[in-house]
Amino acid sequence: MSFVRVTEQTSHYRHLEKMTVAEILTNINKEDQTVPQAVAKVIPQIEKLVAAIADKMLAGGRLFYMGAGTSGRLGIVDASECPPTFGVPHGLVIGIIAGGDAAIRKAVEFAEDDREQGWKDLQEFNVTEKDVVIGIAASGTTPYVIGALQKCRQEGVVTGSICCNAGAPLSAAADYPIEVVVGPEFVTGSTRMKSGTAQKLVLNMISTAVMIQLGRVEDNKMVNMQLSNDKLVDRGVKMLMEKLQLSEYETAKDLLLKAGSVRKAVEEYSKMA
Repeated sequence: MSFVRVTEQTSHYRHLEKMTVAEILTNINKEDQTVPQAVAKVIPQIEKLVAAIADKMLAGGRLFYMGAGTSGRLGIVDASECPPTFGVPHGLVIGIIAGGDAAIRKAVEFAEDDREQGWKDLQEFNVTEKDVVIGIAASGTTPYVIGALQKCRQEGVVTGSICCNAGAPLSAAADYPIEVVVGPEFVTGSTRMKSGTAQKLVLNMISTAVMIQLGRVEDNKMVNMQLSNDKLVDRGVKMLMEKLQLSEYETAKDLLLKAGSVRKAVEEYSKMA
């Protein structure tokens, strides 16, 4: 069976320019509703990758995301949100994009076509067999990502992948491939749409599940979150009041700010009790 790029197939909709705004929005929303259904079908594959990541990270390893364009940016977003959300150190989850940091804001022409550069970029972080590298590419054909995963495999580094075409070359290069086939895009080939949404959902699932496995969540609370703004401080105070059954807001706030996190504040309070 030959490889088919479903992500490049013609949209189910024609003459978009003739639609009313309401029709455009309704039809985009209609297509978007199919994405969670596609993600649900690959939960067993996501579970296997999460287990592999958790094992490596519990042993001191790191998680890398690699991609180009939208896929690379989504990886960077997920990686950058782990420290403030779960209180882990910067550098534990790392996002790498073809073309470097400049490509986060502006496309770097042909950067994704360099099959050798992905591994070179990983080497800057001294990637080892302790780590896990996930390649992200909607098409599943991006040379920058495929080349990096192939080299990782040669070096004994565990790999995963996320793409939106079945039987993609990227999947063949990964130890734990995930293929979320969402079908043609509303605007033909615009994989920042359904494919991007699918990748974002899977990344949310991976990082959240891994962090829970690492003990960074208690009950359903972000007890290790960084207190980096007033909103998060207020959230932390309310967590602490509930957890310790404190009635005084300012008392809980003082305890929280001195400790630096909800978890540490609970530990300190327990010592005083």
